[in-house]
Amino acid sequence: MTTEKNASSYSVFGVAAFRSLLLGNTLIQIGAAAQGLAIGWEMYQRTDQALFLGLIGLTQAVPMFLLTLPAGYLADAYDRRKVIMVGILGTTLTSLALAVFSIVEGSIGWMMVLLFFDAAFHRLANPAWSALLPVIVPEHMFENAVKWRTTALQLAAVAGPAVGGIIITWSVPAAYLFSASTTIVFMVLLLRMRIPVTRKIPRGRVVRQIVEGIEFVWQRKTILGAVSLDMFAVLLGGAVYLLPVFARDIISNPPLGTSPEEVLGWLRAAPAVGAIVMALILAHTPPLKRAGRTLFFCVSAFGAATVVFGLSRNFWLSWAMLFLTGFFDNVSVVIRQTLVQLRTPDEIRGRVSAVNSVFIGSSNELGGFRSGLVAHLSSPVTSVVSGGIGTLLVVAVWSGLFPGLRRVNRLQESDSGFSAPDGSGPGHSP
Repeated sequence: MTTEKNASSYSVFGVAAFRSLLLGNTLIQIGAAAQGLAIGWEMYQRTDQALFLGLIGLTQAVPMFLLTLPAGYLADAYDRRKVIMVGILGTTLTSLALAVFSIVEGSIGWMMVLLFFDAAFHRLANPAWSALLPVIVPEHMFENAVKWRTTALQLAAVAGPAVGGIIITWSVPAAYLFSASTTIVFMVLLLRMRIPVTRKIPRGRVVRQIVEGIEFVWQRKTILGAVSLDMFAVLLGGAVYLLPVFARDIISNPPLGTSPEEVLGWLRAAPAVGAIVMALILAHTPPLKRAGRTLFFCVSAFGAATVVFGLSRNFWLSWAMLFLTGFFDNVSVVIRQTLVQLRTPDEIRGRVSAVNSVFIGSSNELGGFRSGLVAHLSSPVTSVVSGGIGTLLVVAVWSGLFPGLRRVNRLQESDSGFSAPDGSGPGHSP
């Protein structure tokens, strides 16, 4: 018999649009994870240089800086479904092109160009994509929806590398084709979704309206503290881009009969397995209390686990530490996403999502470049260990800079109302 607690935990699945969005997100993330594994493996196999793993991150970071904020404006000024469709169609085409270049062993330079465009289309769609969830899910279900979404995405992050590891042992180009197939399915699901009509901002004042999103985040110190803490933690503490090096050259005792490709798949899956465990715990518990203190503790634990992973040579210890990075990072994801979305009015949500994407995207992509560069100049171990220590230092500094974030209790508590210069914010008549 279903208990009241379980009923509330699963009630968000009664929203049809949420089910479609969750399924589409999961599929596309599986494909993206498989493609990411394949491109990292192909680059390292063809160049035998860790620096190229960092260059992948740098190549994908440039579109983030150039396009994310304008994409936030598009998400608030135009139909979000159409914006997403254009972006996803673009990523489908770039995945197909990567498959062709991989088959013919095209130049590394041209493959980097394709990665640039792949990231550009992704950045075009991301703010509109992020702004959909609060529109289709009632506010009282939103934190639970975020928990289930992170659970599904982490399941995808486990399945993606696992599937990718299997696929690349047979054919690297097939991983790119697999990614393209998942984006096609996502487009079909998106076309069938019922999305409420939302108010759009006036078109034409592009720069001023982009600046409004930046100002909103800067003025809300809890949001600014959460996204910047997450940014620096991943920028310094992420070890994912160097996993091909650890899988092939550093881990000394993989399970008997396990190939380096399969070791890479297992290591890439470990953070997601940890995140799934935490996400399932969160999804079946009441809304978070003492969320701010919990956030600082979990980011500290993430940094400590990163340090131990960097020092380890044992497969199982390394896997366990990567598991813990995902376990603790998932709490940070839930807190940050809920804070950003619930404390932002819908008419500016696309632009604020874009600012958030710049913070998080820069940490992922530039973090990969930092990891690869430090590994090239010193060693992969030095790169990972120094990054984990840097994360711990950031937590200490941020705890003093953002005392309000430390004091956040329930995530649904709202900040003071926002008012855009045109009077369109809460408290003003349309």
